[in-house]
Amino acid sequence: MKLLEVTVRTALQQATKILDEEHVAAARLTAEVLLAHAMKRERPFLYAHPEQDLTEIEWIHYGRYLNERTDGKPTQYITGRQEFYGREFRVTPDVLIPRPETEHVVETALEVASQARRIVDAGCGSGAIAITLALETGAHVCGTDISPAALLVASENALRLRAGVEWLVCDLLSAVRDGSVDLVVSNPPYVPSGDQAYLQREVRDYEPAVALYAGPTGFELYERIIQDAERVLGPGGWLVLELGYNSSHRVSGMLGARWQEPRITPDLAGIPRVLATRLMP
Repeated sequence: MKLLEVTVRTALQQATKILDEEHVAAARLTAEVLLAHAMKRERPFLYAHPEQDLTEIEWIHYGRYLNERTDGKPTQYITGRQEFYGREFRVTPDVLIPRPETEHVVETALEVASQARRIVDAGCGSGAIAITLALETGAHVCGTDISPAALLVASENALRLRAGVEWLVCDLLSAVRDGSVDLVVSNPPYVPSGDQAYLQREVRDYEPAVALYAGPTGFELYERIIQDAERVLGPGGWLVLELGYNSSHRVSGMLGARWQEPRITPDLAGIPRVLATRLMP
């Protein structure tokens, strides 16, 4: 005998109200994603079966997920999933959640360096960029990260998506050989360490600090990557960097005389999002 009877429709209505009251963005969508996760179904199932009763275990899991979300835990860390460039990636609190704007890094890399055969993603996190480029180009791709836990997540994603990527535990490009690369891509940490209090709690309290904070100015890792990219890239190689908000002029100003053909790509909001530049002899 059931202790309660709650339909999919009722569960979604109640959850949406709770999330709205807690000022959670996209409350209805979040309610659907979490319920589908609790029921081990995809979202279309909810639309097709609004009168289906939840089992007790589904209701218990759903309540826990809602509580975690209202406490600030990102939905992606609750479900363990995030889509990137049309593929599903596993994410945990050991890696930054891939953002849609980071897809512009992939698009730019494919545009400027489609013939690159040796690619390095510096600070690869979940492996979203590295794996996507490996699958889209067939090139030899290496992902580096200072966090062994992040690389474990990345390697699991590569195995599941059948992408051949080499993983290196190292600080950015420190373990990459001189002149061995055609393309360096990176979405580095770029939040100034003093800005922690201004971040959304979902970011500040849950995403890994090592993937967020660059140092006092926020530009420290850009300087290191640009300098080291001159060492690891062969002549004519490309560097593609994701840019933080309002950082394009400062990062562009770090480029020395050997960097040519700089171009800035905006995201869908018109914000300068990606810097691409080519290394000349």
